[in-house]
Amino acid sequence: MFLHYSPFWLKAIYPRYKWHVPTAEKEIFLTFDDGPIPDITEFVLDTLKQFEAKATFFCIGDNVKKHPAIFSKVISEGHSIGNHTFNHMNGWKSKDQEYLANIELCEKQLKLETNLFRPPYGRMKKSQSRQLPESKEIIMWDVLSGDFSAAVKPEVCLEKTIKYARPGSIVLFHDSLKAAKNMQYTLPRFLEHFSNKDYQFKALPMS
Repeated sequence: MFLHYSPFWLKAIYPRYKWHVPTAEKEIFLTFDDGPIPDITEFVLDTLKQFEAKATFFCIGDNVKKHPAIFSKVISEGHSIGNHTFNHMNGWKSKDQEYLANIELCEKQLKLETNLFRPPYGRMKKSQSRQLPESKEIIMWDVLSGDFSAAVKPEVCLEKTIKYARPGSIVLFHDSLKAAKNMQYTLPRFLEHFSNKDYQFKALPMS
């Protein structure tokens, strides 16, 4: 079970985390977790290009190591990059130093400067977050597409993601095999819906 939106009380508990971008403009911040991987990440890039959309990709270091050409393509097409640990590590189940070392390992693999970090599963201990540099932005989301869940039909994924998106929303999709069916159905229709309402799709700044 999960919520397709982040409730106000959750944002209040974790005020350091970034849940949305304060703006009155018609702009949405799409984010993609767990890539880069062949085919799926490339589908995302092609779809974004159709709508002149930019996004932020929270990359797993090990996937960057395995698929450097796809990672380079994400960068060359003008998207932002965020750290998603090297091995998709769950902070709640990890010792602090092990977790922080995994973030650093990803950082070295990315070989670029980014202040964006998203904890896998949205889970990290407060003791871990306190040890990150203050310059690091811990990026969460206020709209969770649910594309990763086999229990969510593609039509429902689209409906809920449209329903909760608003100006400044950080929307979470996945460029992963697990999420492919729902994401590939939802993403182009989501982009079309909000493009028709004159929204722009922007990447989060890396610094």
